[in-house]
Amino acid sequence: MNTRVQNTVPHRPSGKRLTSLFASCLLALVFSSGTLAQDPGEDLTAEDVQQRIDTLEEPMYTPFVELYLLEESKALRKEMMNTRAELIEKVVDKELSVADKTMSYATDTVTYFFYLIAGATSILVMLGWNSIRDMRNQLTTLAEKRVNELVVEYEKRLDFIEDQLRQKSDIIQQNQAEIERTNEVHSLWLKASQETSQQNKISAYDIILDLRPDDVEALSYKADAVLEMQEPLWAISLCQRALKLAPENGHAHYQLACAYAEIGRWDDAIATLQTAINISEAYKDDASVDPSFEQLRDYDSFRKLVYPADEEQSDT
Repeated sequence: MNTRVQNTVPHRPSGKRLTSLFASCLLALVFSSGTLAQDPGEDLTAEDVQQRIDTLEEPMYTPFVELYLLEESKALRKEMMNTRAELIEKVVDKELSVADKTMSYATDTVTYFFYLIAGATSILVMLGWNSIRDMRNQLTTLAEKRVNELVVEYEKRLDFIEDQLRQKSDIIQQNQAEIERTNEVHSLWLKASQETSQQNKISAYDIILDLRPDDVEALSYKADAVLEMQEPLWAISLCQRALKLAPENGHAHYQLACAYAEIGRWDDAIATLQTAINISEAYKDDASVDPSFEQLRDYDSFRKLVYPADEEQSDT
């Protein structure tokens, strides 16, 4: 594959040529020494050399020596050119050899890789396509199973979140309804406080009780309005209903005492009034001016309960 072109230019051995060149230079020095050896003991300067060159009477070199030096120089240059050509040729041969080896390695690698693929394919064919299909089916089944599990888990989470949102929404709606109910009840209390007719007050209290059946204050104030209408039995029923819801409600005890006094149950009236006063001392002042206790003003138990200071002064 490699072709090598041989150089046909003849040349002499380099050692012999160098010997000839050295001899010629020696002859030149011999010829030139005759001109410079006139005063061997003197130190020559550049001006002395230039002066002697200017005053030369004959050439320093003969034509024969000059021709010889020129021929030797020419032969040496040709030898250097031949050496350079040989070096270039060797470098090119080396590069071609490296390229050939590289191509050979690449070709072998591709071939071995092809053989490897062919062998693996043959093994797969020998094992059978069914194995690959089974692997694919198993992978598909596992993927579907995992996806279904994730879907079920996310559905549970979504249901839980929906339940929480529904509960919060119900709580918000209940709070809104309670706020509306509270506002309505407040407006009804204002309306009842501004009414002069007891029947209108009772109507307002009935609406409050429809909104809040366990409103003890509405029951006790309704009992007060009923007493104003001379319905003590009705008032007793309302007060007892209120006390079932709140046994410690002082206003309900006071209204019940008033109702007992209206129907002549004085002992029950005084006992119930005692309970109301124990809850709040303010009911003493209310009882002292309440017309429901008019018939009890001269009753000793009532006076001791409502006017304890007057009773102490009378005793002294």
